[in-house]
Amino acid sequence: MRSDSEFYRIQRLPPYVFETVNQLKAKLRTEGADIIDFGFGNPDMETPKHIIDKLVETARKPRTNRYSSSKGIPGLRASYGRYYKRRFDVELDPETEIIATLGSKEGFANLAQAISAPGDVILAPNPSYPIHPFGFIIAGGTVRHIKALNPEQYLQSIDAIAQNAIPKPLAVITCFPANPTAETCDLNFYREVVKLARKHEMYVLSDLAYSEIYFEDPPPSILQVDGAKDICVELSTLSKTYAMAGWRMGFAVGSPKLIGALTRMKSYLDYGAYTPIQVAACAALDGPQDCVDEIRQTYKTRRDVLVDTFGRAGWEIPLPKASMFAWAPLPPGFTEMGSLAFAETLMREAHIAVAPGVGFGEYGEGFVRIALVENEQRIRQAARNIGQFLAARS
Repeated sequence: MRSDSEFYRIQRLPPYVFETVNQLKAKLRTEGADIIDFGFGNPDMETPKHIIDKLVETARKPRTNRYSSSKGIPGLRASYGRYYKRRFDVELDPETEIIATLGSKEGFANLAQAISAPGDVILAPNPSYPIHPFGFIIAGGTVRHIKALNPEQYLQSIDAIAQNAIPKPLAVITCFPANPTAETCDLNFYREVVKLARKHEMYVLSDLAYSEIYFEDPPPSILQVDGAKDICVELSTLSKTYAMAGWRMGFAVGSPKLIGALTRMKSYLDYGAYTPIQVAACAALDGPQDCVDEIRQTYKTRRDVLVDTFGRAGWEIPLPKASMFAWAPLPPGFTEMGSLAFAETLMREAHIAVAPGVGFGEYGEGFVRIALVENEQRIRQAARNIGQFLAARS
């Protein structure tokens, strides 16, 4: 029998950095430690009641327990089209320009399988959410990692790298508000990306998972750029907007050619999300939106408490403008340790879990990602632990 190291796609995947942190977290909890967990971006808030009520109501109807539709039920695609019109003033055809996915992660992975061949070159930001590069690596593609600690840095490199890449890149990936860096961009950034994509005959895949978790100006959509729908697909999710992470409800919208390819791929792989979940997603998108404002405010309050209390404890955290994360440089005196060793040390000595930046790519070294998934009381407790941790090492 072959070992897993002999399997082609498994060989292309490096050891999962976050698993090291997760194993240590599990070990310490088994020993009785109270770990304050900022490591996993897993929303802790309750899904709004009207969404759950619609799920329960629909699940009681026998017909809804049958197989669903791989591309999403028509009503859900229509609801998402209304959301794009309302939020971005972008018209979408529910039949050809919208498909429901099992979260945005599945959408990225299957889109990579649908449009790429072994050896195709993809331009991806680094640091980046792992599915962005690894969806294409699993599909056999080649990823050119571009340093992207801010949108300006990323944009400056795309043209030069696309110009000199052999073979020419198939696609370029964007993600704003960014995971893990929490950076944001404006519509001019997307205009430049579309211009470069046309120049180099590339597609654009835009991750807009945090479109509604913002604390300043609302983030734009790349599809607001004239002609972007010809070459762009945007992926998003209800996970953060409505605290529906476990429901696995996402969408891909945009280019009919790319949406058609994803639709065909998914038709072989799944029957879509459970129908009552899709109906409940319609209730989320078409129902009262004050719950979105409340969720956004909760993240903002947590952000403010974290930045304030951690700063007073001796660890300055840059103020994120959006997303459910803070992207923080290692505290003074810990830079040489590296982000993985720092995350392990912080967990052992201060009982605080964070995500090491190197897990998001080589250019994430020197940083950690802090998820805003603990309540204010726990954030303040973490700050006290950090103060004691830094004092003991000074």
